Amino acid sequence: MKERLKQDLMDLMLVPGLSGHEDRVRRAIQARLVEIGVQSRSDPLGNLVAQFPGQGPAVMLFTHMDQLGFVVRKIETDGLLRIERLGGVPERALAAQEVLICVGEGRDVPGVIANKSHHATGPDEKFTVTPYRELFVDVGMSSDTEAEAAGIRIGTPAVYAPHAGQLADDRIMGTSVDDRAGCAVLLEIARQLKDRHAGPPVHLAFTVQEEFNLRGALPLAQTLQPDIAIQIDLMLAADTPGMDGHGDISLGAGPGISLYSFHGRGTLNGVIPHPAMVDLFERAAQSETIALQRSAQVGVLTDLSYVQLVGQGVASIDVGFPMRYSHSAREVCDLGDLVGLTQLISAALSRIGPDFSLDRDDYT
Repeated sequence: MKERLKQDLMDLMLVPGLSGHEDRVRRAIQARLVEIGVQSRSDPLGNLVAQFPGQGPAVMLFTHMDQLGFVVRKIETDGLLRIERLGGVPERALAAQEVLICVGEGRDVPGVIANKSHHATGPDEKFTVTPYRELFVDVGMSSDTEAEAAGIRIGTPAVYAPHAGQLADDRIMGTSVDDRAGCAVLLEIARQLKDRHAGPPVHLAFTVQEEFNLRGALPLAQTLQPDIAIQIDLMLAADTPGMDGHGDISLGAGPGISLYSFHGRGTLNGVIPHPAMVDLFERAAQSETIALQRSAQVGVLTDLSYVQLVGQGVASIDVGFPMRYSHSAREVCDLGDLVGLTQLISAALSRIGPDFSLDRDDYT
């Protein structure tokens, strides 16, 4: 399982898929599902879903396949590009980063976000972060006409230059670990669901536009009308210098569940998980002897915050894997955590039967 997770993750990390432009990732995932022997379909937004029949409450198990990045805002007459951020891109992590301008498969244009020469940087500039609107991308072209001839237009998507590498101790480093790691876990779950003989109905979904507005999964959930929603995403690792006070999640210490998430900036939204879901995952972890970490965070948000409000309300929980350096060009996760997360979700699904109660009074 670990080798399959590694291969799927590293392959998917190399496929660019900015929010709203996930089609290459969707096609790559759909091709893998075909290889597994699982049929899937997509909706007009680009969400991809595979359905597995069963008995009991219907489960929507999902993760997002998009990544954050940029769109071209302006093409200067000298061929340099101005960019707009899409998603929570940290300004202080941008200067000198390689990017990929996504004009089409086989035609993408590499570039670099310029960093002012050190020899020309004054004392007052050395310890400041350049606002992103003042940054520009150098693609090596000398005019706007040349850039446009290469397919670059205002609105063209761009991402951190895709990269996937391995560090020591089964740790994976590169772009879009958030949330291609979740996609790799879902592919492994699909392999297991294909051959199961019992269990609840499962809608296995790879969703879009999470990094943009968190609502890409919403139309799919409105169509599926699930009873239960389980969302996979990163858990903020707090085991490196400067992360004191951000919780107890550690890389390599196992999968996690979120007991509280909230984001007040422009959203006023979050997730407090349903007690039936907390009980389910705690029991599954205990019975399978899986180390289970717990997260409670402000400033972290997933698309589950909207999915949970569909219909009369959906019993929901965020589960995930520890990850370091979120939203940077080099994120890090641990393969052992992905294996544990896969086992945890599989064990939880096996415990959802026709008599599984969603009555909150049964758990309080």
